[in-house]
Amino acid sequence: MTRPALRKVERPEDGGPRLAHLDRDRRLVEAAQSDPARFEALYRKYLAQVYSFAYYELRDHHEAEDATERTFLAALANLARFEERARPADGEGASTFRVWLFQIARNAVAERRRRQRRRREEPLEAAATVADPLDVEATAIRHDATTAAVRAISHLPGDRRRALILRFVDEMSTQEIAGILGRSEGAVRVLIHRALRSVARELDDRPR
Repeated sequence: MTRPALRKVERPEDGGPRLAHLDRDRRLVEAAQSDPARFEALYRKYLAQVYSFAYYELRDHHEAEDATERTFLAALANLARFEERARPADGEGASTFRVWLFQIARNAVAERRRRQRRRREEPLEAAATVADPLDVEATAIRHDATTAAVRAISHLPGDRRRALILRFVDEMSTQEIAGILGRSEGAVRVLIHRALRSVARELDDRPR
């Protein structure tokens, strides 16, 4: 496995250099910044993750597709202003581009949610049939279990729900989630812990 590149970064407080992990998407970002046509590589890499996040938040295919499209259009339009800020604490393979992209996605989803409030929402139970957009052959048992889990997740307060989706659906680190939600890592861990307890409690209480 190829290890991420490292670079020296000056530390003003002691004058000595330290090593910082580069964003794992750095080469793809630089390529797209020099040639927008090469943005497709980033689009293909993160399309499923952004769509999944949008769908779990919006519960509607068309709305999720719209939010996903707007996310990538905004990312492409603003890519020249993106600045990498990798830190050793982010860990090996950390992607600051992904955090930046999901911050855009969060804003796009918020805008679509405001529009949704003006219309009647579709039942969340429909989400269970496409919890994984690529898996269309789920069994009836899995369907029932997913329906209950998705319903329980939908009852969570905003940031608890988002933290859970980002952690277990999009498989992000607490560091990345903290950057997206604008919270500390400790706060994110608390959000996830409380969210899991709430979901487990609701699933345990459902009729057998």
